[in-house]
Amino acid sequence: MTIKHYLLILLIMALFGSAFVFGKLVLNTNVPPLLFGSLRMLVVVICLLPFFNFKIPKENLKSLFIFSFSMGAGVTGFTYLSLQESNIVSPVIIGSQLAIPFAIILSNFFLNEKFSFNKWFFVITSFLGILFIGFDPELINNIFALVLTALMAFFYAIANVASRDTNKLNIVTTNFFMASIGFVSLIILSLFFEGNTLFILKNIKLDMWFFIIYSGLIVSIGAHMSLFYLYKFYPVGKVLPFYALFPVFGLIQTFVIF
Repeated sequence: MTIKHYLLILLIMALFGSAFVFGKLVLNTNVPPLLFGSLRMLVVVICLLPFFNFKIPKENLKSLFIFSFSMGAGVTGFTYLSLQESNIVSPVIIGSQLAIPFAIILSNFFLNEKFSFNKWFFVITSFLGILFIGFDPELINNIFALVLTALMAFFYAIANVASRDTNKLNIVTTNFFMASIGFVSLIILSLFFEGNTLFILKNIKLDMWFFIIYSGLIVSIGAHMSLFYLYKFYPVGKVLPFYALFPVFGLIQTFVIF
């Protein structure tokens, strides 16, 4: 990996960490998680719409749909559901690290990527280190949040593996499909299970709109698109282990803000 790509992935991890912190701030103002997720995806749709060519790709359509649903609906939805359920941010940040072993296992089965003992050792020790750094006695009272986070991590692993099969597609196309499917899925679920959508939208504070736009524009478009851009050059096993770094950034920002 080049120095330029190393610096890029460090920036990506810092942005990933901030998404959890700012997400918790928005949810603390009684914005429902599924509605929040749908708004984040809507920001992505609006920003990418001028660059989308309105052509449905014929290649890798199945993988594109798997990636879009897993990332747009699965990851986004369960991220905010787990943040709402948790009293603190650290269980969600720690639990999200399960995406690494999930992705390694899935890529071994579906992409035939082989992983050495050294990589497994790095993944396990980094997870234990993050658990040690971010451990909080409140983790015991947030078991259900950890379950939701594990589901988010599983969908994230699926999305990362599927993205390897769509790496020849235009990055705007893949992310526009992802955001569109995510928005439609989450807004329908929000209307059915959360309700009062128009009332809540009218009462979202201006600073919370900033965090929502930040989550869509900076994290989903900037960070996630940059990560999937790296998959054009490197296999899952080369990129995803760096995912272990984002909790460090996230925990530092959590301690500062909360």
